[in-house]
Amino acid sequence: MNIVFAASECVPFSKTGGLADVVSALPKALAELGHTVSVYLPKYKQTRLKNARTLLPSVTVPFDDQYRFCSVVDGGSHSGVQFYFIDYPPFFDRELLYGTPAGDYPDNAERFALYSRAVIEAAKILGVPNIFHCHDWQSALIPVLLRTSYADDPVFRGVATVFTIHNMGYQGIFPPDTLPLLMLPWDLFTIDKMEFWGKVNFLKGALVFSDTITTVSRKYSQEIQTAEYGFGLDGVLRARSSSVTGILNGVDYSEWNPENDNLIVRQYSLQNLEGKRECKYDLLRQFGLEKANVEAPVVGIVSRFAAQKGFDLIAEVADDLAQLPLIITAVGSGDKEYQDLFLKLNRQFPDKFAVKIAYDNTLAHKIEAGADMFLMPSRYEPSGLNQMYSLKYGTVPIVRATGGLDDSIEPWGAAKGKGTGFKFTAYTGTALLATIQEALQAFKNNASWKKLMLNGMQKDFSWAASAREYLKIYEHLVPTKPEPATEKVAELSRA
Repeated sequence: MNIVFAASECVPFSKTGGLADVVSALPKALAELGHTVSVYLPKYKQTRLKNARTLLPSVTVPFDDQYRFCSVVDGGSHSGVQFYFIDYPPFFDRELLYGTPAGDYPDNAERFALYSRAVIEAAKILGVPNIFHCHDWQSALIPVLLRTSYADDPVFRGVATVFTIHNMGYQGIFPPDTLPLLMLPWDLFTIDKMEFWGKVNFLKGALVFSDTITTVSRKYSQEIQTAEYGFGLDGVLRARSSSVTGILNGVDYSEWNPENDNLIVRQYSLQNLEGKRECKYDLLRQFGLEKANVEAPVVGIVSRFAAQKGFDLIAEVADDLAQLPLIITAVGSGDKEYQDLFLKLNRQFPDKFAVKIAYDNTLAHKIEAGADMFLMPSRYEPSGLNQMYSLKYGTVPIVRATGGLDDSIEPWGAAKGKGTGFKFTAYTGTALLATIQEALQAFKNNASWKKLMLNGMQKDFSWAASAREYLKIYEHLVPTKPEPATEKVAELSRA
């Protein structure tokens, strides 16, 4: 089977969150199963390519009765996966991928419309797939275009589309005049297609026009069909509920495994945990905490700094956390509000809150290896990866029971020695604080804590099982591709 992935980021070329890890690992797992897989990405300023060559020097993309001309660059083959990059410096040669801490780039609709059309046009020449597998709003126009502007193009007859929602909170919502600007027909501006409270919603378009919708955990696939988690599109998803599937993201253990991790000071394993203590010393050194009590539990955070991640709960109980026998080490970047929060906590409690505002992959690995616990108090979390990384590193997760966090972490019960972490349900600072205190109490029993660590390290969340689940979806679509259902969308869109 020939599968094309379309996404806005992918490790090691670009990253703001877990999407990049998925788009790196899942294609590789599919290629290992014998399939032909290509990945199309924007060529950002941050993208570093060796010996890159231009394959298509001029791809024409219409805009408002004018044209833009981009090129397609060969990114080479990595682990059996071919990478292509859409190169248009006026749109992608910028310091950050989607915007600054002050807000999104105002021309994001144009940027990712150009990218989407270029992917379709490039695929005509470089290889028409059986499946376009698109990810999040930045590639959401691909299924829309294939069923509208390209509907009569015989090249794409029989090509199916799968759309994966990584985060419902990001939808690509733009003014109505975006449609003619992007040379899209006005008949898309209806409640059963792309209209969303008087604006154009890219994500909604993909949910309506894709053949199958997937998301990144079983629990999240259920949550997004409710008003609490659907961000206004729960009605659309309920209308298509028979086409919505949740598949938990996997972990790339060639990248995240303490046995072979070259970014940590000393490797260790399920059979020999000695190196973890040295990794803890190293982590404290990285944050200038050499004089800290190494016996105190270290809680790690590696995250995009956004409202979704539950950092308002940390702010709510920060004074209480500062009184506990622990050290919190955090690395991440994102919204200025939460960057400022962590910097403020660091100033107030320098021995309790250590922070680095950056995307730092090496430090992320050091936190996973050196911390005793890992904190993810998310308001919602479609899948989450760091909690699964943490398990492999013997770093016990403390999570809120939502989305993939709930699916992947089993509550610890010391009496039976069962479970892999600690969970709370209520979205309150009180619940968070109580769960951290529970974990600190468990940490005092060395034998019991070691059992908890080993339980997590034995878990296998490798991509092979998830890849086979995606293949079932692809194989169902390709022989007899169904028409996407839209009949009930108007009825339920605003239910």
